[in-house]
Amino acid sequence: MKLAEQVTFGGSGLDRAAHIRSDEAALNSALNHRNAVAIVMWRGKPLVRGAELDQLARIPLDHPVLQAGYADAIPMPVFLGCDETGAPHFACDVSAWEPKDQDLAALGLFLDPSEQVHPDLPKDHVFAELRRLMTRLERRDAELAATAKAIIGWHDSHRFCAKCGAASEVTDAGWQRVCPTCKAHHFPRTDPVVIMLITHGNSVLMGRSPGWPEGMYSLLAGFVEPGETLEAAVRREVFEEAGIEVGEISYLASQPWPFPASLMFGCAGVALGRDITIDPVEIEDAIWVTRDDMMTAFAGEHPVLKPARRGAIAHFLLQNWLADTLD
Repeated sequence: MKLAEQVTFGGSGLDRAAHIRSDEAALNSALNHRNAVAIVMWRGKPLVRGAELDQLARIPLDHPVLQAGYADAIPMPVFLGCDETGAPHFACDVSAWEPKDQDLAALGLFLDPSEQVHPDLPKDHVFAELRRLMTRLERRDAELAATAKAIIGWHDSHRFCAKCGAASEVTDAGWQRVCPTCKAHHFPRTDPVVIMLITHGNSVLMGRSPGWPEGMYSLLAGFVEPGETLEAAVRREVFEEAGIEVGEISYLASQPWPFPASLMFGCAGVALGRDITIDPVEIEDAIWVTRDDMMTAFAGEHPVLKPARRGAIAHFLLQNWLADTLD
């Protein structure tokens, strides 16, 4: 698919400079580089700025915010890479900071509308939920934010060795954890997920999960199981969720999805029939939607149907299906 990397969080050409991670001298040089900057995360929310909150904030590594609020899981900067000018970029987690006089009830919600302002930062710098911002950020900012959120989220949930249970230690500039007890090495986890554009004639198969906003439908999706190919996962998931058998399958595009740590594999599949039998444990409903109805939904004019969320690969694939640009 020629337009594949235009998906939100798609590759921006960031030089991740992985050779620096295990080179102590090179890493120290990056940390002390005069143009080194930090991408700051607080409880999964990136620091952004601007009137429209459409710019990922970058602050110096010696900023007071970074001296007082590191989280226990990752008490150091994580090296993300270098931009075209050679400036090193790091991710820093300040989740130990406790906001005063701010309502934190919305934290953890599917779509958190709250914003947190640190007293040592300008008023137009706020911590905000990435799902709200993902379509506003330009490509480089989006990739950096997704990477920072995913890697820091991994550290937060993998503080202990999965082999022996001892507390592990951060190494390789944040890209590895090593157990001092049993010497096991642990690497950032990314879970593969297939998401399927299943068509039959001029219609596409859509489903919805319980708790979604009324009228919201999206493409079917599911985790790839051990020992399974992407094609096998597509056929299994579609049959399990909707009772539809799938024939020919092709790969379209991928999307890092740091909620918390997935890699979405967008695939196209041709259904061998139209009779739907949903598994109510898996999904709440599944329907066939014609191209005309989907175009109406994308225009915001359908009386019932709401399209998949902008920024998600489901929206991207459907948009390209409607425009005949899947090739």
